[in-house]
Amino acid sequence: MKRYLTTILLLCFAASCFAQVDRHDVRAGNRKFKRDKFKESEIDYRKAAVKDSLSVAAEYNLASALYRQEDYENAGKALETVKDVASGSAAASDYYYNLGDVALQKKDYKSAVDAFRSALLLTPDDLDAKENYIYAKKMLENQQNGGGGDNQQNQDQNQDQNQDQDQQQDQQQDQNQDQDQNQQPQPQPQDQEISPQQAQQMLKAIQAKEKETQDKVNREKAAALESRQKEKNW
Repeated sequence: MKRYLTTILLLCFAASCFAQVDRHDVRAGNRKFKRDKFKESEIDYRKAAVKDSLSVAAEYNLASALYRQEDYENAGKALETVKDVASGSAAASDYYYNLGDVALQKKDYKSAVDAFRSALLLTPDDLDAKENYIYAKKMLENQQNGGGGDNQQNQDQNQDQNQDQDQQQDQQQDQNQDQDQNQQPQPQPQDQEISPQQAQQMLKAIQAKEKETQDKVNREKAAALESRQKEKNW
């Protein structure tokens, strides 16, 4: 992935731009990180941090390894330990972006908004940061209004289930009507007309199908955005 290459370059850069660091262990961790061996790279980064408790590169890269293992709580703690140095370094924008990513995963939308705002103040042309800032801000508004991302998703799922049930009921009614019609002698008009009830049922079925398709497209867009958020700078 394109952003994945940026991640590795950032990790290697982090190992060289901070003075207090055990370079051997950090570089070993970077090599394993590149091969997606995140647990093994975590061990190397922790070794470097033990040897030098002030190692910014070790803690910064440790956060990346933990994030890839979906340990968002400890990834956030690792980033917090280097906040004073990393936030004033050349990688400050990436630091705030990563901090925002972790906050999103923890559903701490207020912190995510603040972190992405800080990243944008440093790199205003970062389109990914802009998208994530808007997304985090929207989720925060939903949360403050008593909604929240998870609740909204559950509501969408319940709505889909209700629509499926309505469609099944309509189909069952159509089947029952067909059976009743087959049991009774039917005239043979030249042009068959659709009753108002059948027309209404057909319209409801079409509208339900359109709504189902639109909801599916919206969920896929949201899933694609979330996937892109996870990959930036990690």
